[in-house]
This record gives sequence, C-alpha cells and structure tokens, in this order.
Amino acid sequence: MNLTELGFIAGWRLVRALPRPVAATAFNAVADRAHRRRGAGVTRLRANLRRVVGPELPEDELDELVRRGMRSYARYWMEAFRLPALSREQVLAGFRLDGAELLAADVAAGRGAVVALPHAGNWDMAGAWVVANEWPLSTVMERLKPEGVYERFVAFRERLGMEILPTTGGVRPPLDVLTERVTAGAVVPLLADRDLSARGVEVEFFDGRTRMPAGPALLALRTGAPLYVTSMWYEPDAACASIEGPLPVPGPQEGTLDARVRSLTQRIADGLAAGIARHPQDWHMLQRMWLD
Repeated sequence: MNLTELGFIAGWRLVRALPRPVAATAFNAVADRAHRRRGAGVTRLRANLRRVVGPELPEDELDELVRRGMRSYARYWMEAFRLPALSREQVLAGFRLDGAELLAADVAAGRGAVVALPHAGNWDMAGAWVVANEWPLSTVMERLKPEGVYERFVAFRERLGMEILPTTGGVRPPLDVLTERVTAGAVVPLLADRDLSARGVEVEFFDGRTRMPAGPALLALRTGAPLYVTSMWYEPDAACASIEGPLPVPGPQEGTLDARVRSLTQRIADGLAAGIARHPQDWHMLQRMWLD
C-alpha cells in the first residue's frame, strides 16, 4: 500500500467525521495554497479556462476564476469523502437536477437513458442521487494507478449502489454490458469531455480540436435510448445539474456508423461546451485537453 492509497483511506475515514464547515474551511485552505503555488495542475487549469472564457478576460479576473475553480475541485473531493456517510434523505436533498422528470419517464418506460457528463460539479453525488431515486445505474471507470486506489474507488461507488465496469480488463467488453443495461431500463452516465486515446473522436471544442469518447454516441445508436447532455455546477447549498435532450440521433440514411458517431459526438461536445461556458469555475479539468 503506497502513500496515495493511504491518503484516500485517511480521507474517507477522517473527513466525513468532521463537521462540514470545518472540513470546508480546511479544503478551501488547501485549494488556495495550491492556487498560490501554481503547480502543473493549476497551470493547466488556467490554460484550459483561458480557452473557455476567451482572450478578452483580464488576467486578474482569470486568476480569480482559477482560484474559484480550485475551490470547486476541492469541494468535490471533500464531498466525495463524506458521501458514504450521508443518508438517502441527505443525498436527495444535496443534489438538484433540472429535467429529472425526463429520466424518471425513461426509467418508468423501461427504455433507459444515456447521459453524457463533463468533469464538473459533483458527478459522484449525481450518481448517488440517481440510485437514491431507486433507478438502476451502470457506468464505466478508468483503471487508476495505483491499482489499490482504483479498487477502493470502485468499492466506494458500488457501496453507493452503482454498477461499475472497468474500461479495460473486464470479463466482457463494457459496451456490450452497457447495451444490455440500457435495454433493460438503466440510466448510464458516462464522462464524455476528455479522451486523448487513439480511439477518441476528434471534435471542435471551444475553437480547438480535441478528442472525446465515442461511447455515449455509440451506445445511443446501438440501443435507440434517449441521449442527454448534462451541465453540472455548484450552488452554495447543493450540487446541481441540468440535462439537455434527448439529442437528435442520426439515422442510417445519414451515413456510415462511423460518420454518425462523429456527428453525434460533435453534438455532445457542443452541449458540454455550452454548460461549461455557463459555469466555468466548476469545470475540473486539470489535465491536457486540446490536441494543439
């Protein structure tokens, strides 16, 4: 067991034992210190947010946006560490979704739904909220390093009631399993704003080229399930989200499967960009994003 894994264990055990105001103050202090130090992650976040807000925003205002972005990112971790201790009622009260009636209707009709998410706000709270509504949820998770951290994150999310499939190394290809789950009426949320693998689909995103995963588009095309794009952000009292859709899905007459996946993934990128532009401080993208 290495120091990274020990840190996560300490977080899950200690942070949820603290009163929330105390934990929030401590995490804000850590975020502010990281902002002042201007390490690699903060520098990358600043560059990514500059793409979002454009060249016109003055440097001091961008710097304040980055500071708020680091506080938002710290809030995500604080809430993730505290999430296992929350009751069902606290989970339902701690997350608000505009458009919840659409997902409720999809689950009730047994057709399921595919939901494309950004790395923003609190996606773990969103998943816990879906489960708290007694809706089935399945998703995938990238294999983190070290393996012990990955296994603990899987266990954390499974305890919340989510089905977690590995992106690689599973018994069956995750897309095949998710196809079955959607067809059976499950909600399938998939992080969709970053994929720099060779398998990603190139899209236009904030006036630059990047790659995004094909999974959400391919799953919607395979199953015919409604496909939504999500905007996620924080309010002082809750994590919030809104869903746009269902997106129009291109039919077979509109080209090959690859062409339709590219077209639909671009629509997803456009929807994600609109939400991120509304709440840039809550986009937790501290990694390289654009191909240039």
